[in-house]
Amino acid sequence: MAGFRVHTFVAHPVALLCCLLLAAAMAPSIQAGGRPGDNKTSASPILVELFTSEGCSSCPPADMFVQKLDTLQPIAGAQLIVLSEHVDYWDHDGWKDPNSSHALTERQSEYVRMLGLSTPYTPQIIVDGSKEVKIGDPQGAEKVFQQAVALPKVPIHISAVNLDSGNPDVLRAHVDAEPTALKHSADVYVAIALDHVESQVLRGENGGRHLTHVAVVQQIAKIGKISKTSGFAEDVQLKIKPSIPTNNLRVIVFAQESGPGKLVGACLWKPVP
Repeated sequence: MAGFRVHTFVAHPVALLCCLLLAAAMAPSIQAGGRPGDNKTSASPILVELFTSEGCSSCPPADMFVQKLDTLQPIAGAQLIVLSEHVDYWDHDGWKDPNSSHALTERQSEYVRMLGLSTPYTPQIIVDGSKEVKIGDPQGAEKVFQQAVALPKVPIHISAVNLDSGNPDVLRAHVDAEPTALKHSADVYVAIALDHVESQVLRGENGGRHLTHVAVVQQIAKIGKISKTSGFAEDVQLKIKPSIPTNNLRVIVFAQESGPGKLVGACLWKPVP
């Protein structure tokens, strides 16, 4: 993309290993949190957004990192809700990421402006819409997650999720979000994501590699607002690709201050095995 500068973050293998070992060491605290798919949990939701691309050779370690977060749920009292958001500005370098989206590139650009950064880069991890996490800095990552779990969140619920029997590319769900105690209103979004994706990359920086991803965003749409005086309670219709099996879908609803800004609340739905 013309004029779009990209910086890559190269994760040192030792630093990455330390971070994953930290997650494994904290694994006994999982019971205090909530695993994706529970659909009902008293744990505090933390939204973890990974901006990534199959055309970026520095991204696979970050893809693996968020998969570990999703599986291990290492933060006591928290439910980590991950989103893998594939940007499109790597698509001209030999490999077009089949899950890339310009809308997700624009979402990352909004974070770049909000955080006062000079340029977007991949991989980039944003926690609760307000803080960056570097996978090569396990102490810094733990601090960000502990701060996030301490913040109060607005309860959000997803229910009555089902396919329209007469229209297989429409997923219906009921969404409830309580009013926020914050001064400013918050936007309510729904994201449709593939639970699991595997890809054999043929060309580009990752040519010849077999990559796996979790919670791969297909679309994010704004569906309403909440404020100090009003919540959100509506039936929503979500358009999906007819070829996607429902057992490979995740529905994520989250509310965050405009900007995008700080996360107000979040909820994950996925089919329970």
